[in-house]
Amino acid sequence: MTYINNKYKLISKLGSGAFGSIYKGENIRTKEHVAIKIEPLDANLKLLKNESTIYNYLKKFNFNGIPHLKWYGLDTTNYYMVISLLGDSINSHIQHNGKMVLDIVFTIGIKMLDIIKFIHEKGLIHRDIKPDNFLFGLNTDGTINTEKIYLIDFGFCKTYKTIEGEHVDEKPLTKIIGTPNYISLNIHNLQQPSRRDDVESIIYIMIYMLFGSLDWESYSIERIIEMKENIPNNSKIPDIIKKYLLYIRSLKYDEEPIYDYNIFIT
Repeated sequence: MTYINNKYKLISKLGSGAFGSIYKGENIRTKEHVAIKIEPLDANLKLLKNESTIYNYLKKFNFNGIPHLKWYGLDTTNYYMVISLLGDSINSHIQHNGKMVLDIVFTIGIKMLDIIKFIHEKGLIHRDIKPDNFLFGLNTDGTINTEKIYLIDFGFCKTYKTIEGEHVDEKPLTKIIGTPNYISLNIHNLQQPSRRDDVESIIYIMIYMLFGSLDWESYSIERIIEMKENIPNNSKIPDIIKKYLLYIRSLKYDEEPIYDYNIFIT
């Protein structure tokens, strides 16, 4: 049995990726179930350190759409972060249950936009918006609560404001940031991400939820860009989504988005 900080024990592995692993764990004193994220020290990434700093900063605002940071630390081999245990991701839900009806997509879309609006109001951009990073909540009995949505994985998150409160200047990227299927056209074009790009990624998640897949999955980057550019001409995508996407794409780098896409209904 592996124990973390003499307080948490690992129960089962929930997932892993290029930057570390995440486990279901338990507080051995309170019996509360938690999520424990682990990043090897020798990876020299410090993404978990950045993520825990973001969680700690956001915790004081007591916003429901962000997991609660319970502990962060390290030993001789790993960084560790303990947060609230949540339910399935939107991606897992779609993989197991299939596409969603339009009303549900809009309901969840509004909640995602509310969360990203909160993040942006606190001077941050997420920079890795994808369906794996939006999770449903859990009821007290451990069942999934699809009424509650949370945003996780703040490893790439950063401020978009200077110390003086001004928007940071735009600088070209040397490589894309985020997941190709969900990044904005701006990021494909190696433009620095800003608030508009987080929102554009949410729109792609909504399209994914509506159809259970994306037309451009498994294609080359060039083909992904081409198909994203063609979304306004795609007759199967609802007009409200296309209108909102066109609006978001029209924004300047430092412009604040309108987060309520309901205004685009005609």
